[in-house]
Amino acid sequence: MSNTNPFILRLGSFLPQTAGYSREYSFEQSEIQLKNDFILRDLKGLLTASRTQRGLLLQGDFKGNLKLECGRCLSIYEHYLNWELTEFYVFNQRDAEEDDLVLSDNAEINLTESVTEEAQLDIPINPVCKNNCQGLCQTCGTNLNIEDCKHKDIPLEEISDEDNSPFAGLKDLL
Repeated sequence: MSNTNPFILRLGSFLPQTAGYSREYSFEQSEIQLKNDFILRDLKGLLTASRTQRGLLLQGDFKGNLKLECGRCLSIYEHYLNWELTEFYVFNQRDAEEDDLVLSDNAEINLTESVTEEAQLDIPINPVCKNNCQGLCQTCGTNLNIEDCKHKDIPLEEISDEDNSPFAGLKDLL
């Protein structure tokens, strides 16, 4: 992984330009760590920075892969993410409204946090490795995508609470 941050943009060249001036920035990283536990692979993105009368409008499309744990079978798999980013930076504080971002004096913008937040919004609440994932056997915990177990065909109604109890093995000791 590279130690340089591709999401730090130096946009001083936009300041003397007239409204309507724009420039594209492309991003391509085989692997990048955005947070301690957030590593994207095959990251690709295209960001357009446009100068307006009040500031800079940044609009981008990004995609990449993230390792996730399947909510059904608990296997680790690569999940494809695809997200957009839109941010507006005003040139000076006095023109800023309550929620506006203000361009720093050196016209440097760090988009790492914004890119990370938008990517995280594309992560499903209950990630599944594949649409037909069979999950784990509720009796023995076998991954049913890999092998069948004898419990697969037993309806849940037939499994008693006593058999499911973590103390079920103790009754054999009596």
